Amino acid sequence: MTDLWLSIAHHVLVFAIAGVIAAEAAMLRLGMTLGELRIIGALDAIYGISAVLILVVGFGRVYYGLRGPEFFMSNPWFWAKLWAFAVVGVLSAPPTIKFLAWRRRANREPGFAPGASDIAWVRKLLLTEAAVFLLIPILAAAMVRVPMM
Repeated sequence: MTDLWLSIAHHVLVFAIAGVIAAEAAMLRLGMTLGELRIIGALDAIYGISAVLILVVGFGRVYYGLRGPEFFMSNPWFWAKLWAFAVVGVLSAPPTIKFLAWRRRANREPGFAPGASDIAWVRKLLLTEAAVFLLIPILAAAMVRVPMM
């Protein structure tokens, strides 16, 4: 039963992260208000919390799940999946930093809105992040279905 609950939590968190990345990319536009910047900040906080929880739950699956640590630790697909997750994490840092800076500036300067080049740069990072994130379920499927060499 533990494996079932860990699996459910893991999948819900994956969908949460995918949803946050999509929502952040969709909200990015010229003329964003302080309220919209606060929403993006809240979404980004949900992203961070979800990312930490997915690691905790994922390692719970490794050590308390049905397959056991022997399966995962020797599986190259598992390690590729972790590397992809790490790359997503690295790609998520610059947008987070920008969101925080924009919100601070908007608090200080009424009427501030991020410029077109900043928005384009952050959107490009979010879309790259989404593309790498898409690899994670592909690698997860390979992990349990492709024989190890």
